[in-house]
Amino acid sequence: MKNTLLAIALASAGILGLPALSHANENDNGGWFINGNVGQSNLDKGAYNDSDTGYAGNIGYRWALSPSVALGVEGGYTNLGTIDAKPSFGALGVGRAEIDGWNLGVNGHFNISPNWYLSGRTGLFRGNLKGGFLNSSGTAVNIDETSSKYYAGAGFGYDFSNNFSVGLNYDYYKVDKNGLNLSPDLVSVSGEYRF
Repeated sequence: MKNTLLAIALASAGILGLPALSHANENDNGGWFINGNVGQSNLDKGAYNDSDTGYAGNIGYRWALSPSVALGVEGGYTNLGTIDAKPSFGALGVGRAEIDGWNLGVNGHFNISPNWYLSGRTGLFRGNLKGGFLNSSGTAVNIDETSSKYYAGAGFGYDFSNNFSVGLNYDYYKVDKNGLNLSPDLVSVSGEYRF
């Protein structure tokens, strides 16, 4: 199912960006950028079903392929918060889930009008994960590991100028290691400055 989400994010970035090719505008979204977002991370897997505040920051560079299409690279840090185990699992010794890490990937910014845009991104997420699960004998197993998987996301927003925009995003983070599969998502508000 998560592979399906990745495919949807990539398809959204590509297919939804196609109408932007016919909407030439004066925007030039190429060049260096820095962005940040904050929102709600959600985790509903195994011993966990809760949410916390998540945030992320990226720096990158985009090449303007046309006035309405820019593709680029990004790197940054994401913290998806701390999630307590469900009470029934916590009583058995399953600890809190904590997820943060570094990302490196590609992104796209597609203007569908002079000010409104769609965005997409995907890449490698090297996440630090702590958490637990019950093994087949019912014993709590707590893990503190690093997972190298992927992230993918899509969003939309408004360009106030060639330099500043705000948006609403959905991002999915694949995070699993040694039987612990957390893989949270993040719904967030973002701001981006281009220079």
